[in-house]
Amino acid sequence: MNANESLVEVAKFIAEYSAYMMGNGVHTSRVVRSAKRIGESFDLVVKISVFQKNIILTIYDEETKEAYSEVIDIPACPISFERNSELSALSWEAHDERLSLAELKKRYNEIVSAPRMNPLFVLILAGFANASFCRLFGGDWCSMGIVFSATITGLFLKQQMQIQKYNHYIIFIVSAFVASLCSSIALIFNTTSEIALATSVLYLIPGVPLINGVIDIVEGYILTGCARLIDALLLVVCIAIGLSFTLLLVKDSLI
Repeated sequence: MNANESLVEVAKFIAEYSAYMMGNGVHTSRVVRSAKRIGESFDLVVKISVFQKNIILTIYDEETKEAYSEVIDIPACPISFERNSELSALSWEAHDERLSLAELKKRYNEIVSAPRMNPLFVLILAGFANASFCRLFGGDWCSMGIVFSATITGLFLKQQMQIQKYNHYIIFIVSAFVASLCSSIALIFNTTSEIALATSVLYLIPGVPLINGVIDIVEGYILTGCARLIDALLLVVCIAIGLSFTLLLVKDSLI
């Protein structure tokens, strides 16, 4: 393998690594630092520009004066804090232990190919979380049970639509509508129905994009931060639309 081929392979790996981290919900500065750290382990200078949908990366070898640029799309991945932590730790291992590219690729593939949390387990945890929110906002035990069932129904539909690769805005509208419609059964009982309706869609709130958008703006990545905030706000609007459809059907006086 000549020097130019090695430079190309390193660039392709760092680009894939960076894109995967962005797709998993990492704020931009962390991705940039991790990519530069891996580049330093190969004695290479990494220049990276991160956008909402793709990454432009240039690697420069100061010794040979060679440079290579790579453009890669950011994949749409489920957010995983565990994988984000492992990928960040991998960049430190590469920097401290001077891992070879082959070993780096091997460890990277082990991380990204590891099985994710069981979707059924996610459904149950999300149901309990939303039921807890219902209780936190003053809901009674009957409302909590209704919110638990509505959350599981809405989230299951969301998971299935994501598998079918529907537009994510449509997914949020439909999921919010179904979850709130299921929770509207609380209206026929002597219970805190308004709280049940309001909390049944909280599992859809895009907290990670909102937080990452603010972090990106504070750290100077204005373009990426604004794009993330706009996307998150559009998802919030989609949630409101889905909930409004339910209120129009069952209790328009609440609007």
